[in-house]
Amino acid sequence: MTTRQHAIGDLLRRSAARHPGKTAIVFGELRQSYADLDATVNRTANALAARGVRKGDRFAVFSHNNHAFVVAYFALARLGAISVPINFMLGADEVAYILDHSGATGMLVEEALLPVAARAAGERIAVRGVIGQGDGWEPVTAWMAHPDDSEPRVEVADDDPIQLMYTSGTESRPKGATLASRGLIAQYVSCVIDGEMSADDVEVHALPLYHCAQLHCFLTPGVYLGATNVILPGADPAAILATIETEGATKLFCPPTVWIGLLRHPDFDRRDLSSLRKGYYGASIMPVEVLKEIAQRLPDVRLFNFYGQTEMAPVATVLGPDEQLTRLGSAGRAALNVETRIVDADDRPVPPGVVGEIVHRSPHAMLGYWNDPDRTAEALRGGWFHSGDLGVLDADGYLSVVDRKKDMIKSGGENVASREVEEAIYQHPAVAEAAVFGVPDPRWIEAVTAAVVLRAGAGLTADELVAFLRERLAPFKTPKRVVFVESLPKNASGKVLKRELRDAF
Repeated sequence: MTTRQHAIGDLLRRSAARHPGKTAIVFGELRQSYADLDATVNRTANALAARGVRKGDRFAVFSHNNHAFVVAYFALARLGAISVPINFMLGADEVAYILDHSGATGMLVEEALLPVAARAAGERIAVRGVIGQGDGWEPVTAWMAHPDDSEPRVEVADDDPIQLMYTSGTESRPKGATLASRGLIAQYVSCVIDGEMSADDVEVHALPLYHCAQLHCFLTPGVYLGATNVILPGADPAAILATIETEGATKLFCPPTVWIGLLRHPDFDRRDLSSLRKGYYGASIMPVEVLKEIAQRLPDVRLFNFYGQTEMAPVATVLGPDEQLTRLGSAGRAALNVETRIVDADDRPVPPGVVGEIVHRSPHAMLGYWNDPDRTAEALRGGWFHSGDLGVLDADGYLSVVDRKKDMIKSGGENVASREVEEAIYQHPAVAEAAVFGVPDPRWIEAVTAAVVLRAGAGLTADELVAFLRERLAPFKTPKRVVFVESLPKNASGKVLKRELRDAF
């Protein structure tokens, strides 16, 4: 019943009632208050309803970060429709797979992505909107100008599916993690409490909103609290640094690769970053040497590590700011609304200090994988979500992520954690970025291989790096091959694509 309703669409309405005149969204020249954002969301929702969008319909959003993305996300939630954010880096066949698999009947597309979207959509998409202009696609501005700004009367239950987040597809095809309001809001509470978030935050949102980290750890909790949210179209280091200065931003999330890009950018020391108070990282493991550098160059920033998976909406564990340098490399302890344990191959808990698979139990967890009961049963077996990550807990419950199962290298009969080798490589002062992976080898089965990006102006040979590593690693862990590259392949959320490196080398 709506008396007790607490769904995603309700969060914005409540913040608009508390902070009507406060700036909710900044995007380019646009500055929109909470009251105006709430009204724009209602107009858009009513326009979509007039075009036949109903509760439970799947509606894809294919766009870089912008104001319309935020409006569409909340408008669909108000209707109880299921939003399907799509990675803007995908090709037409990959987008078509997600549209088919989700059964999407509506789509909002950024103008620059229309060629890909048009090929992918075919005849399946009935409601077509465009951010900009496009033949056969209705401008989203027309939806936002709908005359009715009253809130749609749609009952959305706690566990009604509200979003499909497609995983990055390390297997043959991406899976649609099905998220509901109850799980997402429980996750927001964990983020707010463990991440020390408040209504006073001014946050830069530069990482893709199609990804659960930026959308569900930062943007929606910010709206829930009534914070000010500055949207950038992408994670350009110069733009991020300039925005921190001009907007007086207090809060920033970046994956490690983007933090490294900020530290290496010449504007880092030229911009006034004194307003920044809270920094967050996640999506992949932060090299210890980079953590130390952030602590040295941004001493007033309280830094948090959020670790998790899309299926956990996504936060599972948090390492707080007072533990960053005392528990180097740790992913922290289970978040407020999470239980975490390590299990063996038979799903039996293992004692502290023993490596096994990381599993979680929490209201954060997804309902399951869309239209995939077998994978759902496998991932949620025994009442725990199985992450596919390998880790170890210490006696105090702090988690260290050893590696992804798929990134563990089997070399000469020994297991080599790629992360351990990467940490050693980052200790060399000439190294800017590094990724370690295994490639097939007739002698070693898999040969430990390192792709390395050097700092600007630095010189280093493969032999010099290997000699450096031999002093820090066992012989079987030392790379058999080192390749120097201009850059590492990454997805839009900043994760290094090791599968592309494996394919290339």
